[in-house]
Amino acid sequence: MTPSWPTLLRDHGPTVWRTAYRLLADRQDAEEVFQETFLAALEFSRAHDVRHWPALLQRLATTRSVDRLRRRYARRRHLPTVPDTADDGDTALDRVPTASASPLEHLQTAELSDRLRAALTHLPANLAEPFCLHALSGWSYQEIAQHLGLPSTSVGVNIHRARHKLRDLLAAFAPDSTDPATTRN
Repeated sequence: MTPSWPTLLRDHGPTVWRTAYRLLADRQDAEEVFQETFLAALEFSRAHDVRHWPALLQRLATTRSVDRLRRRYARRRHLPTVPDTADDGDTALDRVPTASASPLEHLQTAELSDRLRAALTHLPANLAEPFCLHALSGWSYQEIAQHLGLPSTSVGVNIHRARHKLRDLLAAFAPDSTDPATTRN
């Protein structure tokens, strides 16, 4: 049985909004993705039975957000310079400066987040979607596999490849640590 649309909006709207805003960091873009997500879910539900509404909505929000990021950065026609990131499992999008952080730390976090968003646009969809669902939304490999129709081992491989591709994209544009102009005294 399909829940009512007001119920879906009430129960799952906040998650859809967080997913879109977290990826886009732009209120207007997030609002548009929010609307597109629910319209796409309506169209999908007319042709298919939906077994798990939260998964469908989050997946739609993720793919539409990444598509919007691709369009945004395609207009810029270049990948901004990006510092390397630590391989501790988190992403720049997860890093939030503390209240006691300096203005410089806030600026660095915002810049790193923007650069990671730009790098995400260079991932093919088969890598970007599982990466975002896992790293940004906390889905397990099994949950992603079930909803993408892939073996969980393939999901793991795709996430691994996405991380390495992102690391390469980010490192390619990081300042050269051997350049005396970029080293600190």
